Amino acid sequence: MADLNKRRHDLREAARANLREYIVTYVFLALSVLFVIFSGRPLSDIFSQLMGRLSRNLFIVLALIIPIIAGMGINFAITIGAMAAQVGLMLVINWDLEGIVGLLAAAGITLPLASLFGFLIGSLLNKMKGQETIGSLILGYFANGAYQLLFLFIFGKIIPLSDKVTIVGATGVANTLNLMGGGLYMAVDSLWSLPFPTALYGVSVLIILASLALYLLKRLSLRRLITLAGTAAFLSLLVLLVPPVQQIVRGTRVPVVTFLLVGLLCVFNIIIMRTRLGQKFRAVGQSRTVANAAGIRVNRVRVIAIMISTVLAGWGQILFIQNLGTLQTYAAHEMVGLYAGAAILVGGASLNRATNTQAIVGTLLFHILFTVSQDAGKNLFGNANIGEFFRVFIAYGVIAVALVMHTWRSNASRRKNTLSA
Repeated sequence: MADLNKRRHDLREAARANLREYIVTYVFLALSVLFVIFSGRPLSDIFSQLMGRLSRNLFIVLALIIPIIAGMGINFAITIGAMAAQVGLMLVINWDLEGIVGLLAAAGITLPLASLFGFLIGSLLNKMKGQETIGSLILGYFANGAYQLLFLFIFGKIIPLSDKVTIVGATGVANTLNLMGGGLYMAVDSLWSLPFPTALYGVSVLIILASLALYLLKRLSLRRLITLAGTAAFLSLLVLLVPPVQQIVRGTRVPVVTFLLVGLLCVFNIIIMRTRLGQKFRAVGQSRTVANAAGIRVNRVRVIAIMISTVLAGWGQILFIQNLGTLQTYAAHEMVGLYAGAAILVGGASLNRATNTQAIVGTLLFHILFTVSQDAGKNLFGNANIGEFFRVFIAYGVIAVALVMHTWRSNASRRKNTLSA
């Protein structure tokens, strides 16, 4: 009897701890369900829109993970990586490079630019340790001013460009650049696409086979094998055998290459954390003092983390823009950091801990609200603009809550350490 009571007590404590840790995720889950109901939109339409948003945004959100693990908080300066990508895309359009070759050229231009910007960002953030999240946000705003100067006065006036990208009768780059004429639109997404059920079955088979292989190699526990293989089989059977679910997903196609790139980034995040460099990221994130005492060059490791994040964000911005088909020259980058940061926090990440799963779950929940908020606002309040204002409020609100919770936990941990000493 005593053992049973102890087990119940442990379960209650575990549930409370889980609720405290993922309260934001649970609130967003409840809001998502509520908004989907009140939006009145067909689930098939919501699902199709959601898949499009995931293919556009997941790569950028996953680019935030490494700096978080390295203890540098949310890298809002990924906005600067997006700016580097937009420089690359503008030059590709100017040079008339087409299709996948053009996007690869843009990615090649982004690599050195974003690496340089990441080095400068990391070096500056090393001067403001403990305030990296706010510092990177301010850096993004500062860089936006320099970007406007570059695109309005330097490009087209000092650096000559063709009429395809400049403002007619004036200097500077045009407000909107069209990717459709040069075959850049959907250049990655259209390489290979499959109906969602087919893609799901293929992914499920791969997950099951990979899980079995890892289990046989003793790299995966039996419990983890059952969880992964069981979830994959359940989702496939759900789509295969349940007609209402088939109706929801039937008309949606999956851009396979885009999601393969997202999957490769997930694998990269996992593998790099198992390398010596990844262990340094973790050590620095847990305690800069201890890491420094262990002989780790803390400032160098932090700069590398920001450089990787900035380059990945730039490549993610290329995927984002090729999916949209137009480049809003002076606005496409402005909300990248805010929305990506809010999405990963919604998934349960904090300012010092993040995983691929949290990034994926957060992006999913965040963009469900983005998809249905206008319709829900219109049906609930008679004004679609309320839904638009609500989702912007949510983005800022989630970040504010994360900052408050991080400060509260840090203070609580400091008080606990003081009392124990």
